[in-house]
Amino acid sequence: MGQNGRKFNMYKFRTMYLDAEERKKNLLEQNQIADGMMFKMENDPRIIGSKIDRKTGEYIPGIGNWIRKLSLDEFPQFFNVLRGDMSLVGTRPPTVDEYEKYKLHHKARLSVKPGITGLWQVSGRSEITDFEEVVKLDTEYICHWSMANDIKILLRTVQVVVSGKGSM
Repeated sequence: MGQNGRKFNMYKFRTMYLDAEERKKNLLEQNQIADGMMFKMENDPRIIGSKIDRKTGEYIPGIGNWIRKLSLDEFPQFFNVLRGDMSLVGTRPPTVDEYEKYKLHHKARLSVKPGITGLWQVSGRSEITDFEEVVKLDTEYICHWSMANDIKILLRTVQVVVSGKGSM
């Protein structure tokens, strides 16, 4: 979902198996976002190439994990920026099923164009497990928007991507 709740197709390199949405139904109890407003799971078995070692129970990362760690899956979103659906910096766009769960104050996140990166991504991304904290960071970004802040977020994004910090 994009600005003002407009649907658009977001481009990404696939890092999950084709049936990932169907598999998610069986993993909902392992969601690390307490209120279920988003889905995050460390060692997600839906990621391409990942598996659980049958003997040790250890998670073995696959090619999809590597693509995510380097944030390469986000690269095609530059086409969304060129099309005008997204900006470089903004709030992350929710999926339709996430948007349908939103309360009124959550929809404020959609008052700006969604971005490839944003304050949430450089403030801990995967460590943040409270959706209300995501909304707070997005609201802070919107209320204090400036070109200087966007440049700072872009620079911090490079630092986060290079370090691999916070990626799942």
